[in-house]
Amino acid sequence: MRRSGTDRRRRPEADAPRSRPGAASRLAARRAVVLLPLLVFLIASSAWADGTPSCTEITNRASASFTIGESDYVRESNTTVTTVAQLIDVSVVWQDAASVVVSPGDTSRVLTFLLTNTGNGTDGFSLEGASELAGDDFDPVLEAIYLDGDDDGVWDPDLDEVYVPGSNDPSLDAGTSIVVFLLSGIPADAAHGELATSELAVTSSTGSGAPGTVILGVAPCGADAIVGASGGSAADVGEYVVSTVEVSLLKSVSIADPFGGTEPMPGAVITYSVVVTVEGTETAEDVTVVDAIPTNTTYVPGTLSLNGAALTDEADGDAGDVGATAPGTATVTLGDLAGGEPVQIITFDVTIN
Repeated sequence: MRRSGTDRRRRPEADAPRSRPGAASRLAARRAVVLLPLLVFLIASSAWADGTPSCTEITNRASASFTIGESDYVRESNTTVTTVAQLIDVSVVWQDAASVVVSPGDTSRVLTFLLTNTGNGTDGFSLEGASELAGDDFDPVLEAIYLDGDDDGVWDPDLDEVYVPGSNDPSLDAGTSIVVFLLSGIPADAAHGELATSELAVTSSTGSGAPGTVILGVAPCGADAIVGASGGSAADVGEYVVSTVEVSLLKSVSIADPFGGTEPMPGAVITYSVVVTVEGTETAEDVTVVDAIPTNTTYVPGTLSLNGAALTDEADGDAGDVGATAPGTATVTLGDLAGGEPVQIITFDVTIN
């Protein structure tokens, strides 16, 4: 379960309320915005991942050549051997591109982190989750930590491995990474727009301490280890945002072929219908639906409609257009929709090429 990648950060003191500098102001600035999560894996470069591996032997020998009379001679020095010490370094980076949207009472909501061995030798790491952090609105309930067993970056309870401290601590070669999932429950009384944070902290099994600390003889070859800039531990914080409004889309198709049937053949017309439903106690703001015209089809001009009323294809005063806002795409702006409002139905036709 190893991946390539790198980064940085250090771990706060254990068992104490924890926060990142500027967390409160950052949370306040984002309080009014609900962002959809996008899983993005950020792989950065590391100066140490490309360094000389620990336990590498660097050898050196000098020689001298000289002449006495008509004879040439060579004399060699003794050989020196320097064994490269192990550098202990690690990083943890939260991977979700935005606050993970949750609802009150949710369980098993996932934050995704990337753990990277940024040292120069194989190392093991212990993991710890924390949710009682300063500067947020409520405390998630920590449920479990999972290791990405199938290396796909997406949590799957059947394929990924529950982390048990001291039993399956991840071991990583220098410069490699593993995705770690932190699962939490959301309190039932969490309010719309509230933000919460949870932390994943890791510590090297080889050692930790002040940068530059030398730990004698702990490298696999018996060489010393040196604690790097991370201190041998690292932590990062992920965020949840509560939403009590949910927008769902249901898309359906109907087909009319040139012979009066419903076969999806060249020349057949596909009618797409998108039903937009808003549920909850709050309002979803600036709802916009985009639907790309599929490859191998051609949009039928003048067929875009909203709730049975025709919309022009051009960008003008009505709610929709085709190709004006985004090339090859039907765009319909629905505006603010409160939970419980009637569904919005968007339709348009395409012809199979």
